[in-house]
Amino acid sequence: MSISRRDFLNGISISIAAGLTPLDVLNAAPTKNIYYPPELTGLRGNHPGSFENAHKLGRENIKFPLDSSPIEENYDAIIVGGGISGLSAAYFYQKKFGKNAKILVIDNHDDFGGHAKRNEFHIDGKMILAYGGTESLQSPKTNYSKIAVDLLKELSVDIDHLGSKFRQNFYPDLGLSRAVFFNKEDFGVDKMVTGDPSRAVADDIDHKRLNGRRVQDFINDFPFSNNDKKSLINLHEKKIDYLPEKTVQDKIKYLEKISYKEFLMKHAGISKQVANYFQSRSNDFFAIGVDSISALEARCLDLPGLDGMNLPPLDAESNNNLNDPYIYHFPDGNASIARLLVRKMIPQVGKGNNMDDLILAKFDYTKLDLKNSPVRIRLNSTVVNVKQKAKNVDLGYLDKEGKLHRLETKHCVMACYNMMIPYIIPDLPSEQKLALSKNVKAALVYSKVILRNWQAFKQFGVHEIYAPKMNYSRIKIDYPVEFKNYTHSKNPSDPICLHMVYVPTMPDSGLDARTQARLGRAKLLTTPFAEMENDLRQQLQRMLGSQGFNHKKDILALTVNRWSHGYSYSAKDLFDDKNENEKIIQLAAKPFGNITIANADSAWNPYTHVAIDMAHRAVQEFATLT
Repeated sequence: MSISRRDFLNGISISIAAGLTPLDVLNAAPTKNIYYPPELTGLRGNHPGSFENAHKLGRENIKFPLDSSPIEENYDAIIVGGGISGLSAAYFYQKKFGKNAKILVIDNHDDFGGHAKRNEFHIDGKMILAYGGTESLQSPKTNYSKIAVDLLKELSVDIDHLGSKFRQNFYPDLGLSRAVFFNKEDFGVDKMVTGDPSRAVADDIDHKRLNGRRVQDFINDFPFSNNDKKSLINLHEKKIDYLPEKTVQDKIKYLEKISYKEFLMKHAGISKQVANYFQSRSNDFFAIGVDSISALEARCLDLPGLDGMNLPPLDAESNNNLNDPYIYHFPDGNASIARLLVRKMIPQVGKGNNMDDLILAKFDYTKLDLKNSPVRIRLNSTVVNVKQKAKNVDLGYLDKEGKLHRLETKHCVMACYNMMIPYIIPDLPSEQKLALSKNVKAALVYSKVILRNWQAFKQFGVHEIYAPKMNYSRIKIDYPVEFKNYTHSKNPSDPICLHMVYVPTMPDSGLDARTQARLGRAKLLTTPFAEMENDLRQQLQRMLGSQGFNHKKDILALTVNRWSHGYSYSAKDLFDDKNENEKIIQLAAKPFGNITIANADSAWNPYTHVAIDMAHRAVQEFATLT
């Protein structure tokens, strides 16, 4: 399948014309026409206006030579990319080279933070916050480096204090559980089955408090044949060695190269319909379905069928991801980390000095790019040319009107999508360009829906729903997080934010992860917003309608955070060679003159702490280059 240039342009024009939120509306914040992107609704994330100039480089092969343009500004460091890695790089650079170092952060989006995106909603005088991308700190006590931990401390983030803000037993104390929704197209009937006892990776609920039913009772409510129910119950309850003739090492090698879905069907006697029940269990963590993760990787999700195989324990990081509580969460997710970084470097942007007073802080975006500020952040600006000169680096960017500007800097950190770097720095060695191109980011959507109330969830007795074969595979009501002057919804009659996760994969296509990501990205960019909104509404109606939910009156607001370039690529057993991967990662991240490379992409590991570590490494490299 391929997307033509014409189809691509048609998709974008349709999404703006028919998507209810044209670009001029999106660019006008509801707060008295003050520029304040967090309050924008409709299509966010990789929003219209954020990617078109970049596509001129990659899709149209347009060049932007700088020699004939005058140098408008000079800096000590320019950081390309204003996500957590780029902002951390600016912070580390200021620490290393002094408070007077002139630093410019440039980002193509209309807000800083990258995937750490803040969504604000104002309903009946109350602000409801949501995360538009990266949602929580993953295992900060066990998986974070000293560099990342120290940065958080310097930003006033106390891990224990943050964890205490999460009311972990709020939903369990209400008797709510998780559920599975089976759709008619794939399972013969639309049916909600509550009381899911399954554990989840990075779980915010203690597995002893899931309010799950016995496995037999839960599965016996599935719309499956008796034989399928029996085989699924056995898969969960019987510890069977499905490869008894193989040694442990041979099992590992084999399980690395067979998908979990194929393993179930080939060795565990599971039918295709039952295997489809697991299809999207891996979407939220791996950004791909169980037909494209290995059986060995499925252990990281605690999926059934492997406990009787006498395999060695999980590695430390995977074990921590599975067992550490996922409770280190700001109401706007890791957007708070980005905001703390910005306020630390540009104090005039907002009042306050700690993580608690940040939550309700209103930032003044007019202070981001002040002429006399040591650190400046320039939004709506796409870097299109970076060139190493004799001693300095030339950089060209297009502003939102498409005008080319030329800047000069001593140092440059590329903290943007790594796969774009070969187009931005055409002088890179061809081997490094090829290595950088391997990081094809996964496409995903985080939609936030403000519901008038959550009575339908209460009546079902659930707080989260898994839908194995529908677009949005994970739907959950808001994390119960409470800060001073900011409270979560406690009464089912009150408004609440609903979080919905959609990963556009190509199930059972046999395509590798990178190809699925590319096709997923094309699908997102060519789907009109009106269609995305309608699909979301119809899915919720089907799932919740039996309990009185009416999307026309019960949805008060919605934001679709579209990430056509989402998670950094991470190695997949089925498609990658581990030894070769390490060589690619090292080659891709090599400095080039006075240019270094950061972002979580440069480690093939899509986590906030990795983005911080890579920023620190990129800045430290300047010491050897100067």
